[in-house]
Amino acid sequence: MFSTKTIIFIAVVSLLGTFSFAAVDTFVYGGCSQLKYFPGSPYESNVNSLLTSFVSSASLYTYSNFTVDGISGGDSPVYGLYQCRGDLSSGSGDCARCVARAVSRLGSLCAGAYGGALQLEGCFVKYDNSTFLGVEDKTVVVRRCGSPVGYNSDELTRRDSVVGYLAASSGGSYRVGVSGELQGVAQCTGDLSASECQDCLMEAIGRLKSDCVTAAWGDVYLAKCYARYLERGGHSRSNGYGGNRDNNDDEIQKTLAIIVGLIAGVTLLVVLLSFMAKSCERVKGGK
Repeated sequence: MFSTKTIIFIAVVSLLGTFSFAAVDTFVYGGCSQLKYFPGSPYESNVNSLLTSFVSSASLYTYSNFTVDGISGGDSPVYGLYQCRGDLSSGSGDCARCVARAVSRLGSLCAGAYGGALQLEGCFVKYDNSTFLGVEDKTVVVRRCGSPVGYNSDELTRRDSVVGYLAASSGGSYRVGVSGELQGVAQCTGDLSASECQDCLMEAIGRLKSDCVTAAWGDVYLAKCYARYLERGGHSRSNGYGGNRDNNDDEIQKTLAIIVGLIAGVTLLVVLLSFMAKSCERVKGGK
């Protein structure tokens, strides 16, 4: 059976930054089960039917879940859900466009896989042959932290204010908090109960505060919820799991310097050995 704990997840650099300004179809992460079904099998038909239902439903609803039963006794059913970010509406078409894009990318990323999940900035889609609907899952999928800003009391106060609002149980399943130039957003999948949603968000927010202690921005995505904060108008420059592009550039330069140094050292050693070999030949020739 497929499980989010066995997904091979892929996360990429997001240069567009915040949830407010990034394009809704910006890729965040995706993952697929390693178990594959046979092309042309009844399960493939079930998956295609499910994904088609996602796209059709998203023009009317911002969240829905589906179960497609197997058409034969030995055929596995397929379970799935989609959800748009809380500030996107079905009426404007933003939700439907995001889900259509997510389904298209998931179909390419997880072709032939028994299960898959994909998160874009504006929506999330997932399917599996084992039911996960209504099951709380706090598995960490992606954790990203920005560059440290140091222990600036004002910055930390604003961050604590934002994440404190996100942690408020009265905020519902989609929550937005703002303090000065700092903004935060959190959301659970619609299949969780209010108490499960709160539990999941508290886990995500707790990791956000502990893992991104003095970071300028941070994202924590769990399997069924996420929490994020970022300065408005800023740019997320993460490369996946806690690094940032500036630091990576420094590391690349250091690595290149080490490689160049090693090459120079090896070249010098080869020249030295060659000189010693020639010297030995002269000594032998003179005897």
